[in-house]
Amino acid sequence: MLGCVIHGQDDLRVDELPVPSPGPGQALVAVRYGGVCGSDLHYWRHGGVGDFRLREPMVLGHEVVGTVLAYGDGASGPVPGTAVAVHPATECGACPECRDGRANVCRDTRYLGSAARTPHVQGGFAAQVVVPARQLRAVPAGLELRRAALAEPLSVALHAVRRAGSVAGRHVLVTGAGPIGCLVVAAAKAAGAAHVTVTDLLPQALEYASAAGADTVVRADHPGDAGWPSEVDAAIEASGVAAGLDTCLRLVRRGGVVVQLGMLPPGQSPFAGNLVVSREIELRGAFRFDAEFDSALELLAAEPAFDALVSAVVPVRDAESAFALAADRSRSCKVLLDFGS
Repeated sequence: MLGCVIHGQDDLRVDELPVPSPGPGQALVAVRYGGVCGSDLHYWRHGGVGDFRLREPMVLGHEVVGTVLAYGDGASGPVPGTAVAVHPATECGACPECRDGRANVCRDTRYLGSAARTPHVQGGFAAQVVVPARQLRAVPAGLELRRAALAEPLSVALHAVRRAGSVAGRHVLVTGAGPIGCLVVAAAKAAGAAHVTVTDLLPQALEYASAAGADTVVRADHPGDAGWPSEVDAAIEASGVAAGLDTCLRLVRRGGVVVQLGMLPPGQSPFAGNLVVSREIELRGAFRFDAEFDSALELLAAEPAFDALVSAVVPVRDAESAFALAADRSRSCKVLLDFGS
């Protein structure tokens, strides 16, 4: 079977991999679609994500959907043949964070396609994958797998919006209109935000933000243009650059909340720390998600407009061209690999 394997910086290969067999407590899934994430692109272009560096070949991918094939001993779940989405995190369940209900920051988690630990956790970009059976979620009736492939990144967005507190009736700023930023827009609107403003450098990216429900879109490099807010109630930084965080801190109201969602470059990043003090701004991090995965599937089933965020579906044999397309934000939002073609 074919799998998408990163061997090092700029060394992405479609390799022939052995077909796995499910062990105790595991399920075997035939993958249909896998969404190319920003972290997958970072492994390809930079050999790592933030402080997580590649040390060995790794199957990429953590945004995967498909069909249940079989179960190992003692495992159960949706009957074979059922369309499923895969929750990519296997938390330890024993650390203080897990016991406190914050499994998304588990100190001993295993996440599909992650180099955070060695040996790396192999990902889901393969024709068939084995995962813990408890991490399968049956896709709601009527939800096509192509749209269901957005469940993982939408979960990230839902978690970030929840970290901002109640946004109902409020003005929310989102810096960065990549796939995650666009999904944050949709999540904020679903949570009742009265107005969402989005900034980005690329007009094409802002078009996707509008499709996701943004009320106002503005060029990040044109701060004097009409549409720029003088103040917002909450801000979510989804660009992963220090300038985006600076914008959030300067535009959020006194006592407001800024959520850092985008992964900043490794090492130290400058930010306007005095504003955090003088305006008593709450600066919060948002990392991955947990129970939001189920909410994401429900929201995707209810809202067909999410289809507009899927720019292309590319056969896995052409993985490198798919990655190149996903990296070009002037031409794409979310790109899916197709393992069933």
